[in-house]
Amino acid sequence: MKKVIAILVAALAFAAVASAQPRALGLRGGWNGTFGGEVSYQHSLGNNFAEFDLGLYGNGFTIAGIYDFVFANAGAVNFYGGPGAILNFFSTDDGLAFAGGVVGQLGFEIETGIPLNISVDWRPTCWLLGGHPYFAWQGFALGLRYRF
Repeated sequence: MKKVIAILVAALAFAAVASAQPRALGLRGGWNGTFGGEVSYQHSLGNNFAEFDLGLYGNGFTIAGIYDFVFANAGAVNFYGGPGAILNFFSTDDGLAFAGGVVGQLGFEIETGIPLNISVDWRPTCWLLGGHPYFAWQGFALGLRYRF
């Protein structure tokens, strides 16, 4: 019985320490014109956080950085949104191409009882560099990140 209590106390202490930490690392995957996935890192900045993603989509890869404002929280659920920038490197028939733009992000994140965040967000993009400018409405994703 003492071992069970010790394990339970250790697990609760680990969860409390992990949830107080300002970083999270995980995966973000979804639809951005084509299916793909990203390695995602978040770092808390007071009540808000910065997010950095490196992903593979279609025939190339993306690098994105976003500053998210936490608008509200309801217990373990945070609602956030913010601006950012994105770079896209991809192959075409003519060789390697580049595109860059600005993004907005809206989403919510659930903090579980274990050091794991689950998020759902929407990231529309306005491509400004590397061709003709256009606006892309797609950009829905599911994220799983470990807090440390």
